[in-house]
Amino acid sequence: MSFIKKIFKKEIDDSVHGQFVRFGKGTYEGRAVIKFQRGKEIKISSAFEYVNDFAELISEIAENTIISGIVLSKENISNLLNQNNIKGIGEEKGGGLYFKNNIEEQELNNKQLKLLVKESYITLLDIKANGIEFKCKKKLPKPGKSEGKIDDKFCVLKADLKYWNKIRENFFSDVPENAKKCTAKHTFVIQKIIIPEGEKDYEKIRVLSKRAGKIKRILEVDKKEEIRECEFEA
Repeated sequence: MSFIKKIFKKEIDDSVHGQFVRFGKGTYEGRAVIKFQRGKEIKISSAFEYVNDFAELISEIAENTIISGIVLSKENISNLLNQNNIKGIGEEKGGGLYFKNNIEEQELNNKQLKLLVKESYITLLDIKANGIEFKCKKKLPKPGKSEGKIDDKFCVLKADLKYWNKIRENFFSDVPENAKKCTAKHTFVIQKIIIPEGEKDYEKIRVLSKRAGKIKRILEVDKKEEIRECEFEA
């Protein structure tokens, strides 16, 4: 389930919280852009926010996958990779915030991919499966407010029509089943930062603090616009 859908369903979890750690108070327009066209196949492109959601979806609908790329993790997962026969080389944090794990091209079953997604902070993987081809860029964009800087082709998914119901359920559940084309953009309005009580470490405060405000979802479905709003705390 995409993090946007979780917000509108009031099912906030750690994955949703992680989407807002980078934001301070303010209004951020044109965020979490995602588009689809449905013809002989489904073509989707999106901003980086959905990269984990795509990997999770593919792990649910494909039994076997060919993967390669980079996984960022909060902890060193080298032993976990070895124990589950996932070929990868972990690098120490160094000056960065996360461990970088270089995942070589290999075939994984859905249980292995689910585990990799679960243990990752960001999954920057290219994935192929029966009727599915997913590609994403391997360097996260820098945070910023400018809509013009949003890369809406960070993730690209091509999939057979047989996967449409699952894709729609996860990313476009508020779009008619027979829709042919859709663009969704979001405005994040962060009105309040809720700081954890008793915590003095600056980095922990930044990571653990919740953001409260509202999200505006702007849909353009087959040239018709619809706007929905939802308050949130994550």
